[in-house]
Amino acid sequence: MTQPDDTIAKRNVLILVIAQAFLGAQMPMIFTIGGLAGQSLASNVCWATLPISLIVFGSMTTAPWLSRFMMRFGRVAGFVLGAAGGAFGAAICAYGLYLSSFPVFLIGSYFTGIYMSAQGFYRFAATDMASEAYRPKAISYVMAGGLVSAIIGPQMIKVTSEALVIPFLGSYLTIIIINCVGALLFFFLKASRQTEDREAPATGRSRWQLLCTPRVAVAIICGMVSFALMNLMMTSTPLAVVGCGYTQNNAADVVTAHVLAMFVPSFFTGHLINRFGVEKIVFVGLSILTAAGLVALSGVTLTNFFIALVLLGVGWNFGFIGATTMLAGAHTTQERGRVQGMNDFMVFGLVTVASLASGGLMNCSGGSPAEGWTAVNLAMVPFLMLAFGALIWLAVRREEAD
Repeated sequence: MTQPDDTIAKRNVLILVIAQAFLGAQMPMIFTIGGLAGQSLASNVCWATLPISLIVFGSMTTAPWLSRFMMRFGRVAGFVLGAAGGAFGAAICAYGLYLSSFPVFLIGSYFTGIYMSAQGFYRFAATDMASEAYRPKAISYVMAGGLVSAIIGPQMIKVTSEALVIPFLGSYLTIIIINCVGALLFFFLKASRQTEDREAPATGRSRWQLLCTPRVAVAIICGMVSFALMNLMMTSTPLAVVGCGYTQNNAADVVTAHVLAMFVPSFFTGHLINRFGVEKIVFVGLSILTAAGLVALSGVTLTNFFIALVLLGVGWNFGFIGATTMLAGAHTTQERGRVQGMNDFMVFGLVTVASLASGGLMNCSGGSPAEGWTAVNLAMVPFLMLAFGALIWLAVRREEAD
């Protein structure tokens, strides 16, 4: 078996970086305004973050069949389908805002999850034709494309959220345009033969056998925890910032700082993984997530929000990119579609729970917004213990094997 051609891999990575930057701008937009729009439409504020939960739930339920779809029809078809889902979902959300209908808005949020699921596969597509040495860098560079989306998305909110009489309607109309234009990028991707081989037999380990593989299991657990805790905290941040007396623009600025922190480290995360090992980088990521929770618990000044959300972004970057790299090196090419779909189903399953819990903890745990914010951050503790425990268990197993 020949090594993948890194020249082609680098071309694909460039296209995926641009897609992450341009199409990805819709995600910070949606996660900033989704809860605020939901709060204005819902009859009960406990359900304010339900639109975001539906987006993540849509991503979770889409991931398994979208992975199979890509294995049969190729990455290009899958990514175009994802952009179409994003445009369709945004159109329904816009219609829901026009009608002032929370149920219609929720339906649109679910379809938006199709785009979120497809975006999650960008990082895997970057490794399709990459050598083992280039793989961590390919994942990091694609994730780094989010740096531009971190700047574009929140700034678009400031321009579009009040551009029309109906709040946030202009933002969702902008998202439709982003998806329609951005879908054209994927026609420049060069897919690997394996991706396009529709007749390839199903070989390799079963899903259960993969889950019973220690390295696969720990990679999935760390990916789940890193993404879920980031979502838990980020989803309620706009509600907490506004609830504690600051403005929507302040909330957008905090989210901007957070998303920048999510992606700026991607320029060197791959190098750090190659130098120090993936397990150490995941451990550092989980430690930084812990620090984010501690800063958030120490106060509700605007400075606290900024520092906590920056740490949250860096911790997610190390933890999630590390977990993705660990997973990418723990399966064969034939097992790729199986394990990637299963991984994202489980990751976004826990993220769905986190986003549902976020609104309830923030708005309905009793007391003031500051007390709700405290409840959100305390909820991180058991999940961090699970991830740290899994990582330590893997290290102990390796020492025993050695």
